Amino acid sequence: MILGIGADLCNIERIAATLDRFGARFVARVFTDAERARSERRAARAASYARRFAAKEAMAKALGTGLRMGIAWREMGVVNRPSGQPGMELTGRAAARLAAMLPPGHRAEIHLTITDDPPFALAFVVIEARPEG
Repeated sequence: MILGIGADLCNIERIAATLDRFGARFVARVFTDAERARSERRAARAASYARRFAAKEAMAKALGTGLRMGIAWREMGVVNRPSGQPGMELTGRAAARLAAMLPPGHRAEIHLTITDDPPFALAFVVIEARPEG
């Protein structure tokens, strides 16, 4: 069963300008260590950060909270599975919100897709509840 859906479109040029203006302070406030390590290795650094920023916004929408109810940026992190497929890892209040959404006897599956076509980055999240067992 689908518990939540979220999408976000992010302007890569806006993220590039934010990186130029606030640099490490912005990156440390919004992105996890794993996200920073991955994005800093990319030639298209701003696009990498923009895809992850869009994913966080989309995840917050799928959770039904937006970025309120105490959920912080760094509690939602884009991770890559061994296949390279993106996934989302939640901690803190974001993980607690997800747990509260689940019906008894179910586990959450987060589906994430991210892409970019400059000047835009796009992310789409679907939260699915699957029966345990």
